[in-house]
Amino acid sequence: MKIYLYGMVCGSNSFKLNEFPTPDEYTEIQQSYRFPGGETGTCGAVLASLGADVKMDGTHIGRSTSQLVKDFYKNKSVDLSSLTFDDSFEGLEDYVLISGKERTPLGTFGRFFADAWKSGIRHWNKPKESDIAWCDAAAIDDCFWDDSELAAEMCVKLGKPYVTIDCKYDSYIHKYAAVSVISGEGIGNFYKGMTREELFPLYVQNSDGLTIITNGGNEFYYGRKGVPMKTFQPFKVNVASTLGAGDSFKAGCTYALALGTDDDELVRFASACAGVAISRYPLQLEPPTLEEIKKLMNR
Repeated sequence: MKIYLYGMVCGSNSFKLNEFPTPDEYTEIQQSYRFPGGETGTCGAVLASLGADVKMDGTHIGRSTSQLVKDFYKNKSVDLSSLTFDDSFEGLEDYVLISGKERTPLGTFGRFFADAWKSGIRHWNKPKESDIAWCDAAAIDDCFWDDSELAAEMCVKLGKPYVTIDCKYDSYIHKYAAVSVISGEGIGNFYKGMTREELFPLYVQNSDGLTIITNGGNEFYYGRKGVPMKTFQPFKVNVASTLGAGDSFKAGCTYALALGTDDDELVRFASACAGVAISRYPLQLEPPTLEEIKKLMNR
């Protein structure tokens, strides 16, 4: 199985706390780790664990994260040859505070995109058609403006099915996606104040693919144009950390899409993949395996 990923790769510093701090109060750090992260970085690690051959492209890897990324993926089935390693660029990192089922991310992504808008200098690559021609299926993060749309256009041109996450319902990338996943974060970014019930028909009407609107650990919606909406209750697990849950769900969707499963099985597989991922911290040390996912699905 050959999977192409286009999107965000960064350094991720996570801190598991006894409890979230309040102003002027001390809280203990239980565990802390630094691994490659981002929607694409984490998805790549999960897909490699599932046995897929992965090719990643997207964010330029700066001097602060260059060695981190090279070392982490060197023994994994993840091809980094399309990425740009640029020592003139500091590199992107985030910082995530975790306590129980909650997490708070901190970073400079707003500044990263604002600087690109002002200067015209984009610290990410354009997708390469040869990479997309190589793959069986793709996953595209809708974060790099017209370049993300270009990746979707290349997939359509070459007949490659793709998964995307958190895009607008009237966007090109949603319209032609084989699977489009919308999270609570995506709703908050684009349609604050609207409910999942209001948004679901808008997404379904604007695509011939599968639409999934997730809801954390609660029952979520999925379906296609012309058929009744379905619901799914995620698998119950003991949650160690929700960090990487959405990225693992996306990885599960992409893997199942490449296998050619039906919609119901795809949703079950993706949910189980995310369920295994959140049952340990950090998931980069023990990404989900096929055996674990199948065990959870059959439990």
